[in-house]
Amino acid sequence: MASRLNPYVNFPGTAREAMEFYHRIFGGSLRMNTFGEFGSQEPTIANQIMHAMLETDAGFTLMASDLPPGMPHDAGNTVSISISGDDADDLRRYWEQLSEGGVVSMPLEKQMWGDEFGMCTDRFGIQWMVDITPPQG
Repeated sequence: MASRLNPYVNFPGTAREAMEFYHRIFGGSLRMNTFGEFGSQEPTIANQIMHAMLETDAGFTLMASDLPPGMPHDAGNTVSISISGDDADDLRRYWEQLSEGGVVSMPLEKQMWGDEFGMCTDRFGIQWMVDITPPQG
């Protein structure tokens, strides 16, 4: 198997809601396991997500978990998740749904380099960049 790079996002108890949100946007297959399923007897985290993995038909993989008590959460940190390509309809749809209820820091619009590009932070504090490249050919 070839190596691959997968974003792994941590949440302060909202991983289930966030991953269901991303599943509605991107489709695909979502698997989630709780701390309780892996044997945690701690009642405050038994139903929280220890590991979630969304794999989409477009080839995206997004993993996530809830942080156990005592681990600090730094929403968004300094990492942005970037989605790019030339399927303008899908990318615009992703943009609309990711930015809904979030904060748009740069509207999705034509840029000086020729692409449509936008940046937002979704309602879960995750930073996204969407870049639509003009079709080549």
